[in-house]
Amino acid sequence: MAFPEKAAVDALKLLWTDRLVTAKPGVPVLARFAGKVGRVVTVNFNGKALVDFGDGCWYDVADFERVLDEVTAEADKLKYDPTANSAQTHPTRQS
Repeated sequence: MAFPEKAAVDALKLLWTDRLVTAKPGVPVLARFAGKVGRVVTVNFNGKALVDFGDGCWYDVADFERVLDEVTAEADKLKYDPTANSAQTHPTRQS
């Protein structure tokens, strides 16, 4: 498997990091995230987005530009809880 060029990854990282996203309907591998709002933590060097759906895990999402939609409505943005993950210095909940 060939890795993407560093410049391409850096451009994706600048564009997608900290965006709030939802999984598009009809993508079977992401069906468990239907209706959930996640945050793109970063884009890693294999060209996959690391997405935090607030359940304590980060997920590698391949071909993310095709399978994720950016959340633009303010009401939907409020569905994301930034404190509901384990990637904090002092998390409030432990699973």
